[in-house]
Amino acid sequence: DNSSEFIPKCRTCRRQAREQSGEGDHHEGLSSDEELTPTEVDEFQKSKDNVLEDSRKIFEDVHADFCDIRKILLKFQEWKEKFPDSYCDAYISFCLPKLLNPLIRVQLISWNPLEQNFTELEEMPWFRAIEEFSDAENLSES
Repeated sequence: DNSSEFIPKCRTCRRQAREQSGEGDHHEGLSSDEELTPTEVDEFQKSKDNVLEDSRKIFEDVHADFCDIRKILLKFQEWKEKFPDSYCDAYISFCLPKLLNPLIRVQLISWNPLEQNFTELEEMPWFRAIEEFSDAENLSES
């Protein structure tokens, strides 16, 4: 099987080419096919910046009461307290994940758990709001 001989020869050729060109930032064990060129890194960063900028504009024209998870959950809490029968009949506990999903996804666009200084999910404002709502819901049921 010649393919097993081909791979080490390619690696040797690439290593020699790197040594001759003076590239010293290659990490052994990583494929040079996986390494990004500076142009690719710049294009990725520009694309990422564009996505983040667009994500900030998503809720520009939405009333603050309907794009803030805490405020939305407070409205549901009021509904549950004032009209418990209709709240229960509407199966709100099953609807909330689908309702909040887009709002949470927008907040997670820039979240990267692989960065050194990333925020834990449990520390994010939307997570705490949902946690408080769940705790209040459990207290009222008991």
